Amino acid sequence: MNTKKFLGAASLAAVSALVLVGCAPASDTSGGSGLTGTVTIDGSSTVAPLMEAAADLYGAEAPEVNVTVGTSGTGGGFEKFCAGETDISNASRPIKDEEAALCAENGIEFQEIVVANDGLSVVVNPDNDWATCLSVEQLNTMWAPASEGVVMSWNQIDPSFPDEKLSLFGPGTDSGTFDFFTDVINGEEGASRTDYSPSEDDNVLVSGVSAELGASGYFGLSYALANADAVSIVAIDSGAGCITPSDETVSDGSYTPLSRPLFVYVNKANFAENAALASFAKFLVANSGAAAATAGFIGLTADQTAVAEEQLASI
Repeated sequence: MNTKKFLGAASLAAVSALVLVGCAPASDTSGGSGLTGTVTIDGSSTVAPLMEAAADLYGAEAPEVNVTVGTSGTGGGFEKFCAGETDISNASRPIKDEEAALCAENGIEFQEIVVANDGLSVVVNPDNDWATCLSVEQLNTMWAPASEGVVMSWNQIDPSFPDEKLSLFGPGTDSGTFDFFTDVINGEEGASRTDYSPSEDDNVLVSGVSAELGASGYFGLSYALANADAVSIVAIDSGAGCITPSDETVSDGSYTPLSRPLFVYVNKANFAENAALASFAKFLVANSGAAAATAGFIGLTADQTAVAEEQLASI
């Protein structure tokens, strides 16, 4: 399944709604037939399209296995995962110490697996003709806690920008994207102005940015590319000039500081007991490149692929 395309407010799915991924006839991953069962996935809305793509591809291998993909955000996904409610948790950042402690408290052992790379995109309204490139310092001016109720117009970010109202859209506090962005832009995870429009659904963010001339927001690159008719991607200057996110600039590290790996976390006990989960996890690692390409993400490097294979083998 390709990255979700923006469909308008009337078509937006609820943040925590589950996406049931259909399967096409074929044999199971072990070469046998008749593998059945359910694999329950939740977590990052950024990683969800990748997992939906993997589930669609997996359908050709195991047509009787149902794979559901929810989008509760990275933090919300870990809450469910550590409560034993899901088999796999999608994450756009590594698990936090307190989340790992909650899993341990509940007897949930897990394995982290890196599955793809992504760039975090800063976007503006497509009719915005002034903010084609923003520096990290300018992003901090836009999003820092001290800017709340103070920086309300674009000309406060740069005097050459027009006196246009600044409207901000971004992920909520349960999102790993929020954690990552605030860390690298504001210098502290979770440090952000709060007078913006939050949502764990990236389609809601696309809708908001596309509706207001002075709007800006941030979310995963794959969503921005899939909605290029509704938003414009801003180049970022971290000191070496304006760099636009792309497969090349994310992979070679020049798109900094907004490049990141993406992860899944697998419940070890469920992996041992649920043949469908074990089969799907093995398929995911073996086919992460195809899933990434299908969903618009950047595939793993050779070194990262070796790490993912080792992570899977350790379950």
